[in-house]
Amino acid sequence: MAFHEVRFPVDISRGARGGPERKTQIVELASGDEERNASWANSRRRYDVAYGIRSADDLAAVVAFFEARNGRLYGFRFKDWADYKSCLPSQAPSPTDQVIGTGDGATTSFQLAKVYASGAQSWTRTISKPVAGSVTVALDGVEQAAGWSVDVATGLVTFDAAPPSGAAITAGFEFDVPVRFDTDALDVTLDIERLGSIASIPLIEVRR
Repeated sequence: MAFHEVRFPVDISRGARGGPERKTQIVELASGDEERNASWANSRRRYDVAYGIRSADDLAAVVAFFEARNGRLYGFRFKDWADYKSCLPSQAPSPTDQVIGTGDGATTSFQLAKVYASGAQSWTRTISKPVAGSVTVALDGVEQAAGWSVDVATGLVTFDAAPPSGAAITAGFEFDVPVRFDTDALDVTLDIERLGSIASIPLIEVRR
């Protein structure tokens, strides 16, 4: 999939609107009861970044970014300010935030992930775009300063030597969302002072 490892301007993304969506099919029976089925196993995020444009310079930056991505052709990184850490928003990431695997004495690679839990239910989100320099890793609660690496383009953590059998592998990190523009046209409106605005700039998460 065509993807540019570049981040959308963070000062503009801070003002964006959007979040996760799911697709559920609901069938109402003759009795009035419902049958509900999930069409998607995972959620997908949508955003509108037009709300983050506050100046003509912001507008110019978005237009340049759009042109460099060839509209919908190339994906890119996006910082979702509402959800970009392995921990709570008020906390700093730590190497014990998220469980990413259990050692078996043979496996050396583990995928970064984040668990969303409420009550007895949970959903695990694959993290494929960690922020460079933000990832920390621990084995059985002990931070590992060396002996591993992370691919920031895939979110795969690889150890030099396989963690011992039964060892809990955890990680802390910041991450971006892989997205693309969901339009091939930007409708720019210029006011009398030539400041300019765009009514809508939709982004959609890309899933590999």
